[in-house]
Amino acid sequence: MIAVDARVAPEACLTMAEVRHGVDALDRALVVMLAERQRYMDAAARIKPSRDVVHDDARIEDVVSKVLAAAGPAGLSPAIAEPVWRTLIDRCIAHEFGAWDRTRA
Repeated sequence: MIAVDARVAPEACLTMAEVRHGVDALDRALVVMLAERQRYMDAAARIKPSRDVVHDDARIEDVVSKVLAAAGPAGLSPAIAEPVWRTLIDRCIAHEFGAWDRTRA
């Protein structure tokens, strides 16, 4: 479970200080979650038998599809979700290539 610092709910914010405090709290939690995601990329690099399978178009589309399906019920705009996740996936693949190379050096 990821802990998120106490904050005022967005709909209850009355000042920009409250808004910024909430955003900063969420950003700190996102960093922790992204670091864990990165460790899964390290595991994938360790497990995958070939560098050729690091980039997987079908898996990319599967991940984006799942994110978009979860975005709607969560209230996240697909106009934010899709480009954010495509960038995240791109950077994670680049990280995984580097990790794959380092584990085989």
